[in-house]
Amino acid sequence: MSVTDAFNTFQEVVNADITSVREARARRDLFKNAFGAEDDVKEVVASGSLARGTHKDPIHDVDVIVVFDQDAHPDWGTPGDSAADALNYTRERVNTLLGSTNGTYDKAVRLARWRNHAVKCFLDDPDDPNAFTVDAMPALRRDGKLLIPEALSEDWVSCDPEFLIAEVAKRHAAWNKFAGTVRMLKWWAAEQDTKIKSLVMEVLALDFLPTDVNQPAAIKQFFVSACYYIEGGNEVVDPAYLCGPIQPDVDYGELVECLRAARDNAIKAFQAQANNDTGSAIKYWGEVFGDDFPKPPASTANPAPAILPATPRPVKDTPQG
Repeated sequence: MSVTDAFNTFQEVVNADITSVREARARRDLFKNAFGAEDDVKEVVASGSLARGTHKDPIHDVDVIVVFDQDAHPDWGTPGDSAADALNYTRERVNTLLGSTNGTYDKAVRLARWRNHAVKCFLDDPDDPNAFTVDAMPALRRDGKLLIPEALSEDWVSCDPEFLIAEVAKRHAAWNKFAGTVRMLKWWAAEQDTKIKSLVMEVLALDFLPTDVNQPAAIKQFFVSACYYIEGGNEVVDPAYLCGPIQPDVDYGELVECLRAARDNAIKAFQAQANNDTGSAIKYWGEVFGDDFPKPPASTANPAPAILPATPRPVKDTPQG
């Protein structure tokens, strides 16, 4: 097994299976079609990692943004009760259109509860540990950006998820392994002992994952650069510079320790590959990504030190006196 083969195998582990992806797309499209026919809805935008192609296995949720007509809701978009009003209204429309008992468009949603920014809709049994949800977020479009409700602050905030979608698409157009490699980095984050949001890794990848080298070299460079950035006291912020820090409660001390360990093992892996020591290279990449990364072939896992063969003492033609 070559290092490239190992990464190809690991990519299959990280990727969600096609059945799950199709189901996620079908659920997203169900909401797009149901809300798209509403008189007070101007558009329904696909969002989240599925829209960016960076979803890893398993898929936990699907995101849609329901952009309402400001003229139909003149009180929305101002501080106060309108944030909760928008979330309540969206939840009620989900129940009317898609409620499992009386839905007029389809009978699909068992439970809908609103959170800080969106309405979380359960199509599966809410107690099913493998269930994934559809998050429907109400919004207004202003000045080319989206204005979304924030229940906790009782206000509306600007965001631009379409910017991130476009930037990821641009990187993937430059290098067709970009989205898949982001999935690997998100997998790495999920394996750490500290909470690191997937979006943190995705935003770091935008800045530090190169698109002009092969996959192992790109990942090694990512960990080197991302570690240096976080060690410098920098935060990971919204790439559109509208929403501030991506994960305000992240433990940056723990994050940088995780990045250092990954960086050091990635460098060792890269050096081993440069020395044609494929077994050690795969072993060190396994130290980075965990037990789901392929193991090196047994014959190269622990290469024995070189031993000079026992051969007869060579005969030399030495001058005689």
